[in-house]
Amino acid sequence: MKTPYTDNYDHAFLRDTMMGPNAMRLTEELVASLPITPGMRILDLGCGKGISSVLLAEKYDATVFAADLWISPTENAERFAALGLDRQIFPLRVDATKPIPFAHNYFDLIISVDAYQYFGSNNTMLATLLPFLKTGGYVAVAVPGFIGEYDEHNLPDVVKPFWTPEWYFYPLRWWKACWEKEPGITLNTVREMDTCQQAWDDFMECDMAQEMMVSMMEAGVGDYFNMIQLTGIKN
Repeated sequence: MKTPYTDNYDHAFLRDTMMGPNAMRLTEELVASLPITPGMRILDLGCGKGISSVLLAEKYDATVFAADLWISPTENAERFAALGLDRQIFPLRVDATKPIPFAHNYFDLIISVDAYQYFGSNNTMLATLLPFLKTGGYVAVAVPGFIGEYDEHNLPDVVKPFWTPEWYFYPLRWWKACWEKEPGITLNTVREMDTCQQAWDDFMECDMAQEMMVSMMEAGVGDYFNMIQLTGIKN
């Protein structure tokens, strides 16, 4: 899938704000088929340094609530203000495993890009989030996973030296089964994403990746990664 908005974005800005595979590129693919309109209220859960929120505000003129646990909302507010987006993106500190401080039936869309796996790899998180979404609203996530049927009990040899359960990697079939258990949504998309390799290539240009990822990727571990898209509609 082509992601022209990300291709033409300020590369230096993206290198400074990526915390993993390029979240702007992944977001551009994730929401490409969703009916986003100007002013729509979107919760970006686990936004990191907010480049997913920036795309939603700039490209779609949406109102975005940029929620993260680890990145200071003050830091994100300064970043959004520098881009002239302080009236569109509202940064908050939110722990998705605790009570969520929003009104019910408030959001048109809840997204999470390369973060949902940390708090949502269970049978309860979807049910926790759905009250905050309007009926007919969408929930859409992009999570890292293994290509094919690999899991923590069946790892490729090249992955074993680097593996830790904190990766929270599961194959597509696992995520599909997890979301199908939730009666409050109609699951309409489960697929491996097209831009995974590009998103990782973008990240490998960052200083953070040079410190963390080079040996792993040079060993060929990335050959077994993909990003999995899940999209559902609230019933």
